[in-house]
Amino acid sequence: MRTPKELEQTAPTVYPCELNTCPKCHSPLVEAHYLNGRKTIQTMRAALTIAYRPKLCVNPDCPGHPIAWPSAAWQQLAPKYGTYGYDVIAQIGWERQKGRAHFAEVHAGLTPRLQISEAQVRYLFHLKYLPLLACHERQHLGELKALSATTGLLLGTDGLMPEGGEPQLWVIRELQTGWTLRCGWLERQDEATFVAFLQPIADLGLLVLATMSDKQNGLMQALEVVFPQAKHGLCQLHYLQNAVKPVAEADEQMKIALRQTVRAEVGDLLRPKTAEKPGVLTVTGLIPSPVPEPTPLARASVTETEAAPAREREEIVQDMVHRVRYLLTLKGRPPFRLAGIEMFEQLQKAAQCADELLEYQTEPRLLQLRAGLGQALQAVDADYRELRQAADWLAQIADVLDPDDKPARSGRIVREEWTRCLDKIKVHNDAAPRLQGFVKQISNVSDSYAAGLFHTYDVPGLPRTNNERESEFRDIKRRLLSTTGQVGAVKRLLLREGAWELIPGPSSLTETVEAIARVEYQEFLQEQRRVQGHRKRFRLHTRSAKQSEAQLKDLVRRWKALPATGPPK
Repeated sequence: MRTPKELEQTAPTVYPCELNTCPKCHSPLVEAHYLNGRKTIQTMRAALTIAYRPKLCVNPDCPGHPIAWPSAAWQQLAPKYGTYGYDVIAQIGWERQKGRAHFAEVHAGLTPRLQISEAQVRYLFHLKYLPLLACHERQHLGELKALSATTGLLLGTDGLMPEGGEPQLWVIRELQTGWTLRCGWLERQDEATFVAFLQPIADLGLLVLATMSDKQNGLMQALEVVFPQAKHGLCQLHYLQNAVKPVAEADEQMKIALRQTVRAEVGDLLRPKTAEKPGVLTVTGLIPSPVPEPTPLARASVTETEAAPAREREEIVQDMVHRVRYLLTLKGRPPFRLAGIEMFEQLQKAAQCADELLEYQTEPRLLQLRAGLGQALQAVDADYRELRQAADWLAQIADVLDPDDKPARSGRIVREEWTRCLDKIKVHNDAAPRLQGFVKQISNVSDSYAAGLFHTYDVPGLPRTNNERESEFRDIKRRLLSTTGQVGAVKRLLLREGAWELIPGPSSLTETVEAIARVEYQEFLQEQRRVQGHRKRFRLHTRSAKQSEAQLKDLVRRWKALPATGPPK
């Protein structure tokens, strides 16, 4: 049962209609003798009783004659039929999205000022703030059309990998402005689905100068159909990732083999033997671990002076061991960070350092470490040389594509340099069998991406990669994780409201209040129905036995209320 609010009723603050002429026929307006819209609302400052004095058109033949025109100031205090001000709704959305606060934390911050429950906080965020934010974004449509008429639009497209066969979340942004043109879920990723997703943009008559994508097959075909005149740019990072894929797989296998060999040779040395207090290292808090006081050199005894070199020698040996132990934990990040190659090269440097130490003074553990590293490096040396060669090829290609520290170049010039670089790589077709496979992969992937890699050098504002779109998905996942604390809840929220969560809001709380307060009520209602309609798809997605039982009983009740079409089974 809903707890009623006990708000003090006061004499209403009356807001007169600001219009002087009728928006329908431009005839004069006269003030009515009555008040409309009387209600008590809660704002972040106080509870207010408000009303407005409408104006009526004097022209009896005007289509707007029966309309009582309201006050704009009254409308911008709180949503129609709502009792929480726009500043309250904006505060909830700002703390949730920008401050990454839990609903309980938002509620706790509001209760000293407002009569509001945590359930109402959730409702205002999901069914008021998010729809209002989407409506505000739609106010840029006129500016979007103007931009289309002057320079043309640059569209970035990307999708979030679906979970467990669920629909995939996709977003289309205008890259020069960051405005969201389309954001929603696609049940399939084929040409027909992408055409249906993209076609409303073309139906508005908007000129699309270029697009950027990750080369999804269905999407590429749809872009050619919907925007045949546009240049279709492809993400250079995805190109390099696909080209390096077999190299990265071989690098991972070499890394595993190298790590296993090192552990087999010197694993007993790498494993810590003793500790001052076994299992406990450095501790802080109210009761921290003690910090030993250094002995001043002037006061050091003869015994302590003699022991200092031994401590230093032990510390150097342990530092070498710690370095090797750390190197065995490296992880790769293709295309530019291949952990196997990095591990080999860094272990090689560690072995060289051990050689220098041993030239000056012999130490049994350093001898064991050096011998073990030598055996491990020798075992994968042939693999390393092939992978190093392939990685160098990818680095050369990436350097050709990179515009930094190079004079401005056209797409034609970059393509010519890129082609010459590939020709040099293809010369190695007579190399070792695995290198031949790497050359073939690089060549095939390059051929398939060639048409879309070079528009970025000719179209100002068209990025080289689609990383910004992908970072948006990572950011929203991190934000939802911080506000829920549950990975499973993040997946559920992305399916239920990810399209609205992805819409960027204004840059300040004040601007947010002003933005959502200008939204037309009918447009807000339509957007709210979109939110409710989408969330309704998940009404039976619950693991609560009690709730699911009630839902199933409700299905039976609704079914029995239908007219019978045949005898029961």
